[in-house]
Amino acid sequence: MVMVQAYRLLVQSMYEEFNMIYPLHLGVTEAGDGEDGRIKSAIGIGTLLEEGIGDTIRVSLTEDPEFEIPVCKDIVNRFSNRESDDFKMQTLKHEIPSVDVLPYNPMEYARRKSHGIMNIGSEYVPVVVADFMKEEVITKDALRFIGYTYDEQNDKWHIGDGAADYIYTAKKIPDFALPGTLRIIADYSAWQNAADKEKCFPLFQGNEFNSSIELSAHANFIAVDAYGNDEDRDLLLDKIKDRKDIILCVYSSHVLPMMAIRRFLMELSAREIGSPVILAVESESSTIDAELVDFSTVAGAILLDGFGDGIWLMNEPGKIVNNQISGRTYLPMKNNHQFLNNTAFSILQATRTRISKTEYISCPSCGRTLFDLQETTAKIRAATSHLKGVKIAIMGCIVNGPGEMADADFGYVGSGPGKITLYKGKEVVKKNVASEVAVKELLELLKENGYG
Repeated sequence: MVMVQAYRLLVQSMYEEFNMIYPLHLGVTEAGDGEDGRIKSAIGIGTLLEEGIGDTIRVSLTEDPEFEIPVCKDIVNRFSNRESDDFKMQTLKHEIPSVDVLPYNPMEYARRKSHGIMNIGSEYVPVVVADFMKEEVITKDALRFIGYTYDEQNDKWHIGDGAADYIYTAKKIPDFALPGTLRIIADYSAWQNAADKEKCFPLFQGNEFNSSIELSAHANFIAVDAYGNDEDRDLLLDKIKDRKDIILCVYSSHVLPMMAIRRFLMELSAREIGSPVILAVESESSTIDAELVDFSTVAGAILLDGFGDGIWLMNEPGKIVNNQISGRTYLPMKNNHQFLNNTAFSILQATRTRISKTEYISCPSCGRTLFDLQETTAKIRAATSHLKGVKIAIMGCIVNGPGEMADADFGYVGSGPGKITLYKGKEVVKKNVASEVAVKELLELLKENGYG
């Protein structure tokens, strides 16, 4: 968020004050490792590239440097056709309307005001919708991939911190009792025949809602194309303007989906429509790594601007994909749900809109790093991953460390060969701790402050 807002402010200042158009280099500082590092990088860099800002990029991961290049390529590939004649023709033919005045400040975060419906909108954290549209049969075992594990012996559900809030079942209704916190979204025709309408809610296509007779007394979900037919959309928006039971699931068929969705949400603000919005984002990319970039760029960019009360990720399960992180090629029919669910929560975490796990801030390896950064990060992660909401910084040197970990709760910073300085917030707690015992000392510091 800071990175995106800083570059926007820089570009505005260059134009307004100096009429300068210098090229810009983009990078998210201290993104970390694994999928989290890739998602943070894609959100920050991808958001700005979508806006036409940025000329060179660098992805900074707490991994061997050669793993950074494929991520850069996946981000750049998303924009590789933007200068083609076909793409330009499509954007001219399907022009997104401009606005004279933005209904929000792109330099400061403020969440869009919306009605609270059940646990969606208003002050509630954004919800996660798990997409089970392609599953022929929904089983109890399948729910473990979205955070719900069934204990058959005790007839009890165990619910994880990263458990989806809603499950979209299309034309099917599960034939078993769902966990208490999980609710169903089903197609309108299937919902009409549902036995439990306290936990099951209808999804209407726009025209379907306009002509429907029966509605849910609690919540009605409507799928809306952010770049659909203007006349149909205007009719729908007029009809729902004063309703307090409508949740919009917004997607886009436009070649610039992020821009189209954001423009539609500006229209909601201009019309003072307070319906909560779930961001429905689909990726058609052929690899998991490219899908991470698609999801992060579209959903992450919109969330950074305060829009979005939920996230619903979709892809094409069953295709052969290659994961550059693990190097494995596999057919992700079941694990696809786990991938989408984890990605949704990681995007919310990276945009700081919903915290569901420990936050790690760690720098890439460089010549100033004074200890084995990757090994130490892995050790700290393994020992602290249960500390939901705590921000821990693992920084290689004293040169950049204190400044770049400014918002961390605790810091582990290399201060000399084989020496570590431990921080609580911005305050130095212990200096020159031997690196052999520094991880243990950090864990003791966490315990002293109530994090066991």
